[in-house]
Amino acid sequence: MTLIKSISGIRGTIGGRRGEGLTPPDVVKFVSAFARWQQQKTGNRKIVIGRDGRISGEMVRNLAVGALQGMGMDVVDLGLSTTPTVEIAVPEEKAGGGIILTASHNPRQWNALKLLNGKGEFISAQDGREVLEIAEKDDYQYAEVDHLGKLEINDTYFQKHIDQILALPLVDVAVIKKAGFRVVLDAVNSTGGIVVPMLLKALGVAVVEELYCTPDGEFPHNPEPLAENLTALSSEVVAKKAHLGIAVDPDVDRLVFVCEDGSMFGEEYTLVAVADYVLAGKPGNTVSNLSSTMALRDVTLKHGGNYTAAAVGEVNVIEAMKASNAVIGGEGNGGVIYPDLHYGRDALVGIALFLSHLAKKDMPVSALRATYPAYHISKNKISLSPEMDIDALMGKVQEKYKDRPVNTIDGIRIEFDGQWVHLRRSNTEAIIRIYSEGRSEAAAGALAGKIINDFKEFMNNS
Repeated sequence: MTLIKSISGIRGTIGGRRGEGLTPPDVVKFVSAFARWQQQKTGNRKIVIGRDGRISGEMVRNLAVGALQGMGMDVVDLGLSTTPTVEIAVPEEKAGGGIILTASHNPRQWNALKLLNGKGEFISAQDGREVLEIAEKDDYQYAEVDHLGKLEINDTYFQKHIDQILALPLVDVAVIKKAGFRVVLDAVNSTGGIVVPMLLKALGVAVVEELYCTPDGEFPHNPEPLAENLTALSSEVVAKKAHLGIAVDPDVDRLVFVCEDGSMFGEEYTLVAVADYVLAGKPGNTVSNLSSTMALRDVTLKHGGNYTAAAVGEVNVIEAMKASNAVIGGEGNGGVIYPDLHYGRDALVGIALFLSHLAKKDMPVSALRATYPAYHISKNKISLSPEMDIDALMGKVQEKYKDRPVNTIDGIRIEFDGQWVHLRRSNTEAIIRIYSEGRSEAAAGALAGKIINDFKEFMNNS
């Protein structure tokens, strides 16, 4: 059993002993602490909640809503929803915060509490520490019977979310409709299976073939939208002679495309393509995290903008976007952040912008992919054990490559003559992530292998 408390929220496996997984007492504890924090921070006792389609969602929702009402909070429950939809609803409802019940790309045994401030953005690291301190001290008190919170069920926000996307100047419904796109959608049997077909229909997509779109939480494959998990989608795109395939994760904040020939457009290139389109219509700056492809930098420079690399984590990317007045940003895992809509990763707006781009380019998806710089990223990991001195091991890696350009704002990122490798401790799993990028798959893999061997050698020597 696992319980992880981090900048990404409170995430854990369902079941087990209290404090060792996301058990009912843990849900109540952290939800109550967040309610107390919101009351202290804002004085606002209204909160928005929504969940993805995973199996444990209803149970966790019932616990969370009861705890919030017990804390005297008025709850607006969106029911089955998406992370970006809840983010949009928080300021619309004039709430002081929000909670999204989703473990994002994690497998079925996981769930999580993602915590939002009154702007509908993830709370900061400092805010997160304050919530955890309240939780550890049990520094909250439940309301008496006459002051319990009220519950409102509101299922209108999918349509509101779509309406706001359709109103964006760069979303061109007419040109999408004219293109007559045939699309296959893999929504991994979560809430994307409800809202993405709604969006595609509103955009004028001619045919939508639904694959795994029943939001019952029975994930048909690992829910992370990586190439190895999307083989069925790839085959279906070819079999149906579709223009493209679309895959989203369970909470619909990550977006991946499949080309008409069944090949992967590449999760790293979702943001690159969308940014290329946005920058052509609205020149400006961009931001992605340290583990994202250099192709975004190249596209940004082509359009006359400046590129900034931020620490990994949506809240860090958004902070850098605000500081640089970026017009588009996100993460290389298929996360698109478009400030003209809201500051949060949003697969729905990513779909609308990408289809507008593709329709105007009037070329196959594989041909569009070929217009971008050819970089390859190798994604690897090393499992951690409790006895490891991770800081010391990371320090040894940094020392070995001290003559190379090194960035330490988030783990260690080392540049090697037009290539790079990034080592960082995961916020959501007990692993060290090792990402590397080169001009070929072999080059990226070789660089990653070199660093992994260094790390293992240091582990053995210690």
